[in-house]
Amino acid sequence: MPTLEHNALVEMFREHPELAPRLLSTLFHIAVPPHASVAVVESSLDQLIPVEFRADLVLELRDANGALVLAIVLEVQREVDPDKKFSWPTYVTVVRARKRCGTVVLVVAPDAGVAAWAAENIDLGLGLGNVEPLVLGPAVVPEITDPADAEHETELAVLSAVAHGNGPNGLTVVEAALVALGRLDQEHALVYFQLIWNGLREPMRQALEALVMERQIEGEATFPPFVQKLIDRGKLEGIREGKLEGKRDTLLRLLARAGIALTENESARIQTCTDVATLDRWIDNALGSKTATEVLS
Repeated sequence: MPTLEHNALVEMFREHPELAPRLLSTLFHIAVPPHASVAVVESSLDQLIPVEFRADLVLELRDANGALVLAIVLEVQREVDPDKKFSWPTYVTVVRARKRCGTVVLVVAPDAGVAAWAAENIDLGLGLGNVEPLVLGPAVVPEITDPADAEHETELAVLSAVAHGNGPNGLTVVEAALVALGRLDQEHALVYFQLIWNGLREPMRQALEALVMERQIEGEATFPPFVQKLIDRGKLEGIREGKLEGKRDTLLRLLARAGIALTENESARIQTCTDVATLDRWIDNALGSKTATEVLS
């Protein structure tokens, strides 16, 4: 049964069909035929291929005159499935024969091992013919670490986070993608976030939680609200208060060492301050001030 991750990736290309030929051109450096439109036509595939063969999506590229110039059979593959090496050639040959145009298989495989398997040439017999799937996997999908680039290519940034989220630069890649989700409507952003989150292993999930927590404590709302809700509010408040208390203690120690006396109101002002930036400024002031007024300015 298709998983949420599988369906989310299929829907990404269903709602943005122009993404597939663009990636063929930019990531695979394939000379995609000039075309004026890209359309999803999986209903036509249902009529072409027997019940046991069902592709995830089929896209048609047409030129300005409406003529078909290329068909793309898109498959999302999250695990090795030997049967696919028999069904993928079927998709190519049947669609090509019926539509009378070039046809390729584009496989989305976020896992490196599955991607390497999917990219193997499929020998049709005696080495006389083969089908070579094009595979969007970690080796092809770039690591997008710049939030500006991620906002410009949000779907590619999501694919990058899914493919590289557990790698050495995983946290930076995921952060860029999550920031970009803020420009989407909440329904799509939630689906993409769940897709990214479900693909992360526990160490990276913990690292992401820590990053979100840090940004919240510092008052830097760089992530969409639903991402910030990752962290239990009670845990967050406890950590926030602990950090504030530590800064208050540091400030009071510096004042004591400088021999600066505090009035009751000045002491209360320090103890009730809940802004990290303000406490940091007071700590800096304490290093060269002579009076409490100068420190708390």
